[in-house]
Amino acid sequence: MSETLIGVYGIAALFFCLVARLPVGMALLVVGFGGIWVIDGQRAAVATMSSETYSSVTGYGLSIIPLFILMGNMAGAAGYSQRLYEAAYAWIGRLRGGLASATVLGCAAFAAVSGSSVATAVTIGKVALPQMKRYGYGDGLATGSVAAGGTLGILIPPSTGFVLYAILTEESIGKLFIAGILPGILLAFLFVVVIYIFTTFKPEQGPPGPATTTQEKMTATFRSFPLVVVILVSIGGIYMGVFTPVEAAGVGATLVTIIAFVSGSVSIRQLPDILLETVSTTAMLYLIIIGAHVFGPFLALTHLPETLALGLKDMGLDTYSTLLLILLGYIILGMFFDGLAMLVVTMPVVYPIVTGLGFDPIWFGVVVVVVIEMGLITPPVGINVFVVKGVAGDVPMATIFRGVLPFWFAMAVCLGLLIVFPQIALFLPGQMK
Repeated sequence: MSETLIGVYGIAALFFCLVARLPVGMALLVVGFGGIWVIDGQRAAVATMSSETYSSVTGYGLSIIPLFILMGNMAGAAGYSQRLYEAAYAWIGRLRGGLASATVLGCAAFAAVSGSSVATAVTIGKVALPQMKRYGYGDGLATGSVAAGGTLGILIPPSTGFVLYAILTEESIGKLFIAGILPGILLAFLFVVVIYIFTTFKPEQGPPGPATTTQEKMTATFRSFPLVVVILVSIGGIYMGVFTPVEAAGVGATLVTIIAFVSGSVSIRQLPDILLETVSTTAMLYLIIIGAHVFGPFLALTHLPETLALGLKDMGLDTYSTLLLILLGYIILGMFFDGLAMLVVTMPVVYPIVTGLGFDPIWFGVVVVVVIEMGLITPPVGINVFVVKGVAGDVPMATIFRGVLPFWFAMAVCLGLLIVFPQIALFLPGQMK
């Protein structure tokens, strides 16, 4: 049996494990270890697993993961997500579809501390969905805005998607974070445009909320100010060259923790649960990273990336046709698989092809994350849809999927703009000190 054929069987086995709901990291570890054993023997498999397990999780740069997760968990426990939503609600809630737009803006702001689409959707959804139900919003628009807005959690920095991409491709985490800012703002704006167009044709689906006074607007804004300062300090510090990404994560986590305890938003009794959640999420991501570092050498032994690259070259496609074919493959895979799993499985194969075509790896990182976002709300899996279903238990799944459809097209528009105008992603990283 040829090594390439073993690689094909290995990928098929990996997809089977993922469909069977085996944890992503464990599936990568088992298939990678088994594949190396078949190709190169038991000693090589054991040596690869032991060395990669140690080296992949002891790097200094990887400490960014628990620090940013701690920052997001502390901010969520302190109720800062509600403050961000209330601030957006105070300014635009009185407009038609304003509560849904405030939900998107609240998701965008909370994404700047959470780094997770699921955490963003759950946290903002618990605050926003009862308000939209109270004012008679359509179930599709309400749940769709939460599910779509939650996807901003892996585009607006800090992002676990960017961290994982950087680890897999050895690109700069700081540049990837900064590259996600303008596309994140653009996508949030497109979501608001979708809500405006939808409520223009169906005003009964998004009636205006109550008007607020200037004093109420300023009070709500002031209440959200501490978290905004943390966001500006941590992300702005990376952009200005004051902090490395790891230092920014440490500063952000420390500031949020101090503010939460000093203001009384979090008590000492809550601390064990916050830390336990942080450790649990970190362990899950570390297992994925370990599995990726074992699966990668297996793919290298099979020569599958080179074979696929030659196959695409023989098809005679031009540069952008090849790119579109790759992105179409990601969209189809996103219908069935978790975004991070898809990133880990495909990047060893896709990354050499894309860079060989001359595309900027930082730009491609942003493009891939946007495509992963699309998968988060695409049926039949659509993880964010299932998350929102858990928050809005009385809304049928079909209604939520119909509600996210206009936002999916907004993501497609954003993806198209990034392809046509790559400077949307590359401008800010190019200005970094």
